Formats: sequence, C-alpha cells, structure tokens
Amino acid sequence: MNCRERKEFFMELELKKVSLDTYETGGELTLTQEETAETIVPDYCPDIARIIETVGKVFLHSRELRDGKAELSGTVRVTVLYTPDGESGVRTLEFAIPFTAESDGRALPGCQHLTAETEAEFLEARVLNPRKIFTHCKLVTHVTGYQRKPFLFCEDVETESGLQVEKRQEKQHAILLTHIAEKDFTFTEEMNLSPGREGAAELLTSQVSSTVSEAKIVGSKLIFKGVFSISLLYRDSSGACGSASSELPFSQIMEVEGAQEGAAASLQLQLTGTDFQIDGDDPEGRQIAVTLYLHATALLREEQELTLLSDLYSTAYDMTYEAAPLNITSFCENLTRRQTLREVLEIGVVAESILALSAGCGTVSVSREGNTAVLRTGVTVRAMYLDEGGVPLVAERSIDASCQLELPEDCRVTARAVCSEEVQGTLGDRGIEVRFPVDFHVEAAARVKKVCVSAAKLDTETTKDLGGAPSLVLRCIGRQESAWDLAKKYNTTIAAILSANQLEEEGEIPQDQMLLIPRKRA
Repeated sequence: MNCRERKEFFMELELKKVSLDTYETGGELTLTQEETAETIVPDYCPDIARIIETVGKVFLHSRELRDGKAELSGTVRVTVLYTPDGESGVRTLEFAIPFTAESDGRALPGCQHLTAETEAEFLEARVLNPRKIFTHCKLVTHVTGYQRKPFLFCEDVETESGLQVEKRQEKQHAILLTHIAEKDFTFTEEMNLSPGREGAAELLTSQVSSTVSEAKIVGSKLIFKGVFSISLLYRDSSGACGSASSELPFSQIMEVEGAQEGAAASLQLQLTGTDFQIDGDDPEGRQIAVTLYLHATALLREEQELTLLSDLYSTAYDMTYEAAPLNITSFCENLTRRQTLREVLEIGVVAESILALSAGCGTVSVSREGNTAVLRTGVTVRAMYLDEGGVPLVAERSIDASCQLELPEDCRVTARAVCSEEVQGTLGDRGIEVRFPVDFHVEAAARVKKVCVSAAKLDTETTKDLGGAPSLVLRCIGRQESAWDLAKKYNTTIAAILSANQLEEEGEIPQDQMLLIPRKRA
C-alpha cells in the first residue's frame, strides 16, 4: 500500500472533563416609562389651597420571565401634603398609581431568574382645581436576567506512556455564581416616639430604607441580618407637625440547599408594601405598629481554584485537537464606601422649626483613570419647615457626591448610592444646615479569557516524520515565549531542555543566554 492509499488511524484521547452548576448573566436592561394620573379629592377631605410636597414609594409586586421577555408590575404609592382652603395645618391625600413594565420580546433569552429594581426618578403633583390634582411620575427599572448554564472544561488527559503525550495545565482562580435564592417575607415591629414630644394623631408621610450588615451560610440555610431605617412625619392632636425616626434591626433565614458555607452572598431587598398604624391601645399615640412587606434575592458566589488543560502535543505522533474559549470571572468584590456631606439649604426666610428632612440619590456614573475608579452621583436634599408665621414650606437642593476606589484596571464596576441614615439638620443664619452620609455600594468584577482543550486525537498508525530536522538547536528564549513554546516547537519536552542545560526548574531558564534544545526522538 503506497502513501496515498494509506488510511490514517486516529485514536481519541480520554480527557478528564468537569461540569459545574453555575449561572451566567443573560442580559441587563434599563426600562423607562412615564405614568400620569388625575385624582379627585375625597369628600371627607377639605379643598386644596396649596400643595406643600409630593412623595412616593415604589412597590414592585411581581416579576416574571416569559420566553425571554421580562414582565413586571407594581404601584407607586403617592402621598400629597397640602394646606387646606380656609384652614390651618397640614392635610394629606394618598392614592396609588399602578404600573407595568415590559422588555422587548426575547430580550433575555434562556434566562430562568430575574432581578429587578424600580425607582421613581421624577414625581410631582399640581392642582387642577381645589378638588382635583394631576400627578406625573417617571419610573426607571433596572433588570438583570440570569441563565442556568453548566460550566464545562477539561482539566487533564489520561494516556499511555508510549504515546509520549505532553500536556500543559494551568491553575486559574475562578468565582462562580452557583445559587440564586428568593424569598418574600414580612417584618413587624413597634416603633416608639420620643417621650419629649406630643404623640401622633395622624401619620402623614413615611420613609423606609434597608441595610444588610451580615450574611452567612449555616448548613443549608442563609442567615442575613440588617437594619430598617424608618422616618415618619405626623400631626399631633393640636394640629402641629412632628417627626420621628428609628432603626429597627431584622434577621431572616433563606433555604440555599447545596451551597458551600464559605460562599459569599449579596442580597437585594425590594419593598412590596408598607403599613404604619398608630397603636389603638396607646391613648398618647406614642407607639406605631410598623409592617413591611419585602422580596429578597440572594446571589451566592463560590471561589474555586480550577485546573485547565490548555495545550497538548505528542513527540511521537501527529495530533489534532479542538479548543474551547472560556470566560472566567477571576475577581469579584462587593464593597461599600461612605462619604459624609455637609451643606446649607438657603431658604430666604426666617424658619421657626424643621419638620422633615430627606435625601435621595440618583444614578451613579463610573469613570476610570487607570486603577482608579471615580464614582459620582447627584443627591437631592429636601427640607420641610415652618416659617415664622407657622406656614409649612419646602426647600430643595441638588448636591454632588463622589468617591474614589483603587480597583484593577480591567474590571467592570457597577454601583448604586443610598442615604440609609437619617438626615440631620439645624437652623442657622444662612438657612438649614444638613449633614448626612451617602453610601456607595459597589460591585467590581473582572473576567479573563482562557482556551481549554475540549477534544484530541492521535494518528497512531505511523510515527512522526522528523527527517531533516536537526537533532540539536542552540538559541535564546524569546521575550514572548515560554519553555512550553520551545519544547512544543522543537518536538521535545521541558524536562529534556532543563536536563540539557543543567537546570532544575523552569523558573531558572535565563532570557539572555543560549539554550541547548535537544530533539526527543520517537
């Protein structure tokens, strides 16, 4: 049989394959929409003379995935504070604006889990007539879809010594998203007003923020703890306005079957409803029953050291192999940086007292300067106060907040900013001086691209034809070369190169000296 008639015989090499259960981000979307409503003042409420302030809380009730399409629904609970026509004091009008948000068809293909957060970027109400108001709201929803996708790679090859197969294995640090857990829960607690103030006869507005301070896995359960910060504005029995705030600790347990105890958990809490009631058993109105309804989502990530089979060759036979690209998260860190702001709201009048203070953060922008990430956001600070005539007024100002972080240059940075603590304020000659912290919650992640052998064959019918190849080569190692590159190029082994040059380890190979590179014969 001549060479043209010879049939090649390929032998499949037995690769040791690994499959890990993981999730990958399948898509990230930002949905914006505007909602409007005309609301009639109920008969039991007095006519509106002037709107003092409009506040709202966004409650996200449902989030679903249908064939790659995100569908969300919720309500904006609007509270309008106003001065009544012909009367003194402050009155409140509450109503709900329902909303739905949808992504384009199949915007999140193959996703099984969805995280979503909706915020009111803009909210205002104006008087159409004393019995009717018009409300305009702009909502922004951030959506992330996650695909359940096995992480597949080869870590080794098993061959007989006679096949003279050389293999290259690399160690790679990997951070894998292994579990996504969700839970709806209800939090109830009593909030006590300060003994030095009048009790509440009517609750006007409320603010809620949450901070998760600790999360750990014990057995098959995730235990997380934190604090709810509550701020209330109320009217007492004399008609005067008062404010109160409190920090209420909470703890919850979620099932996370199969998660490792060392896994890191990041949590997202989304309000689905609130209920604040003056305790009817307290005649002084100093006890407030607080009920919060929430949806919690936990992302669990595990750190692993992987071994990747990155290259193969045989010094005896011709080999063909296939390689698959791998995108591996090699760095992921969640951190919080706090900036404390102190500013003055100039009000132009003499204020008698401060009724309520609030601060809300906008979208965080991220800019990079080498290894430095600069985070910036705008913070809207609002103060409700009484002038010297007892008339309630509102002052507002936008303040810039920023911070810097040292992070790897190639990592992706996402961040959000919150004012999770009570805004402190004092009256001064120039206006209202406010002091409050802004917490930047940052997630930084970096991915590396690797190539891993996925299949390999040897032509074992005949040995390699090395005719005409020199038996010995003398050369320096290139700046972009490794000992593996030299060995593979000249059909030898790293061990043979080290032995020929009287070296013990690969790290001892000099860059600027000639090396003897012997050919390994079949």
